[in-house]
Amino acid sequence: MRPFGLRTRLVLAFLLVAAVGCGTTAALTYRAARNAILEQAQNTAVSAFREQVDSVSVDLPLKAESLRGDLLRIARQGKPRPWRVYAEYGNVSVSSGDRPRSTVITPELRARAKDSAHGSFQRVVKNGKPYLAIAVPTVFRAHTPATAVHRTGVVLYAVMELDEEEANVEAMVLAARDGALPALAIALIPALLAARSVLRPVRELRRAADSMGRGRLDTRIHAKGSDELADLAHAFNESAAALERSVVELRNAEARARRFASDVSHELRTPLAGMLAVTEVLDEDADGLDTDTARAVRLISAETGKLAVLVEDLMEISRFDARAAELHVDEVDAADSIRKTLQHRHWTDPALVRAELPVGVRARLDPRRFDLVVANLVGNALKHGAPPVTVRMWAEADWLVTEVADQGPGIAEAALPHVFDRFFKADPARARSAGSGLGLAITLENIRLHGGTVTAANQPDGGAVFTVRIPR
Repeated sequence: MRPFGLRTRLVLAFLLVAAVGCGTTAALTYRAARNAILEQAQNTAVSAFREQVDSVSVDLPLKAESLRGDLLRIARQGKPRPWRVYAEYGNVSVSSGDRPRSTVITPELRARAKDSAHGSFQRVVKNGKPYLAIAVPTVFRAHTPATAVHRTGVVLYAVMELDEEEANVEAMVLAARDGALPALAIALIPALLAARSVLRPVRELRRAADSMGRGRLDTRIHAKGSDELADLAHAFNESAAALERSVVELRNAEARARRFASDVSHELRTPLAGMLAVTEVLDEDADGLDTDTARAVRLISAETGKLAVLVEDLMEISRFDARAAELHVDEVDAADSIRKTLQHRHWTDPALVRAELPVGVRARLDPRRFDLVVANLVGNALKHGAPPVTVRMWAEADWLVTEVADQGPGIAEAALPHVFDRFFKADPARARSAGSGLGLAITLENIRLHGGTVTAANQPDGGAVFTVRIPR
């Protein structure tokens, strides 16, 4: 699984949702349970304390010793657990314990107890511990036809620790936390299943795209369901089918074009052979003809030669297109092969061609095709560059490197990427030059057939340079 892949993000998103859900549920449960626990203890204590206060008879003036006994009794009968009970009347304070006053009882609670005949209560946290403080004023009833309730001015206070309730709440928090981790671990299983269900069609789509990239245009995805991923699979299948139809049509059209060029070239060879024979005879007798007729004969002869070269080049390029071209390799002396190529074309004048060929460099080549490569590059340099043309050859590890450089103006930067294109001519003004425009394209195909490369560039001091690299 990739660190930040789609599967990881889906699982993390699923777990995040589960964690947020668990956290929210735990928080709401904790809040409701805490309030329920504290309110139950609070209501029990307040109700019990009011009953106890109602049972106390207070005589004024206040007698501390007799009241202390009542406070001790009330403290022992506290619910849900014993209280510490205090009584205050003006500046007089009495308690069930050692201290007459409690720091838990706040001025706010005292003020509320004086204002209300039913008393009040308050939860207080003191030094990190929770307490419940209850205040209930004492009353007496006058024996009159309309019984009236009068406050005596004495207020009784009960203070109860809420540490047990707080411990119960903390235990619930720990239980919720300890339960959340297994819940997240369990949630990982449906997260993985959900991620798998989402990623399965994505993986199928990736595999199908890779398969189509390798040329298998009949690749399709098994689409099932009616969700968005199924729609994507249907769209992919429709696009693949349309692409397959288009590619088949293009391949058929390309095959027809190749077959047409090959057939035309084959059909032209026979009449061209006859025309070349006739033009050779006419060339021999041209000197005996009048000037205009001689010029016409020589023009026909030259154009017939160009047509013959074009037909041969078309036949050669059609063999490459049909993948019918084959290598017939042999181990040869590379320098000797280049030297024979120059000699057969009569390029032996150092003023035209200079050869820098080390001795003893051997390579496995197709001699005929390597001869065409060197001949095309040197002929191109002589035709479109300027002499002297330099032919260099050397061995570089497992490669045979051949370089052909001229002293001409070089190749225009805009034309460099296209010099090996078919029928490309860098100078449109040379549209009727002697070349067919296929020489460099045939050179490239021959080098590719050897598993090598060829590059065209300009030298810093001027002139074009072609570099051929062929495995030895």
